[in-house]
Amino acid sequence: MSSGKVLLGLLAGVAAGALLGVLFAPDKGSVTRKKIVKKSDDYADDLKEKFNEFLDGISEKFEEVKEEVSDFAEKAKSKADDVKKDVKTARG
Repeated sequence: MSSGKVLLGLLAGVAAGALLGVLFAPDKGSVTRKKIVKKSDDYADDLKEKFNEFLDGISEKFEEVKEEVSDFAEKAKSKADDVKKDVKTARG
């Protein structure tokens, strides 16, 4: 499942929960609004945490790929140097 679909599902769940909370709230409006604000802050914090985890994962993958490309480039340069030496040896 893509992260976009997960995020969309999460936001839809938050909206549905808030709506149902308002419709079935036994408390006064001011109390209900405070509860909604607190819940939305909690959801926002959770969402920020998940997003940061996602960014950390992407950063790790980027670093891994960067290292692999660097290793590949070093091996290719070494091979090219070996070929140059072989050509010089064959000519000389």
